[in-house]
Amino acid sequence: MKSILTDRQLAITIERLSHQLVENHLDFQDTVVIGLQPRGIFLSDRIYRHLQALVPSANIPYGKLDITFYRDDYKSGNLHVPNETDIAFSIDNKKVILIDDVLYTGRTIRSAMDAMLDFGRPAKVELCVLVDRRFSRELPIQPDYTGRTIDAIITERVKVLWNERDGKDEVVLIA
Repeated sequence: MKSILTDRQLAITIERLSHQLVENHLDFQDTVVIGLQPRGIFLSDRIYRHLQALVPSANIPYGKLDITFYRDDYKSGNLHVPNETDIAFSIDNKKVILIDDVLYTGRTIRSAMDAMLDFGRPAKVELCVLVDRRFSRELPIQPDYTGRTIDAIITERVKVLWNERDGKDEVVLIA
């Protein structure tokens, strides 16, 4: 295991991503934030808390999206345990910021975009990820906001450990 981000580096990275979102969205007028289940919500929860502190006057709608039934491998028997989708607002004509922990092949994000359409048609979709595995893409999907870009071979895995779930904050590369 090789450490990519320590707990301190992870905190700084999340703060930086939050500031970049504020820089581009200012008062968050007509902007919503959606975290992807299951592991992207740990990142989106933290970013959302930062956004609330940075722009306390903004009322930023925040939701969580499960893409299990939209996955292209769902019918192939690659079963995932569904999580809860919690989006209590329409995304019609809104700027949507999708948040996930690791961008790998792009298939999760494609599924998320399909699932989002059940909640309206957004004016714009942006992608914020903690880790971008840039040479692993199978679909032409790129993040707008990236915490760390890494080059990893196909046999390596990027694992994001969250204190809320794993007892510590760290991003590691597993060979």
